[in-house]
Amino acid sequence: MREQIKYTLRIGKSLHQKLNYTASFNGRSKNKEIETAIKRYIKDFECLHGCIEIDESLEE
Repeated sequence: MREQIKYTLRIGKSLHQKLNYTASFNGRSKNKEIETAIKRYIKDFECLHGCIEIDESLEE
């Protein structure tokens, strides 16, 4: 099983409602919808700026 980190996210009401809509539309939980969006963002970022190297020993 992969290690997961819990993180509290604070967003406005309208953004939360839109998240509910997109998650439902895509058949995902809100958490999975956020995770998918973050992965897409990071992939796009790395395409423009190169691979982000992480030091596994520094992770929380």
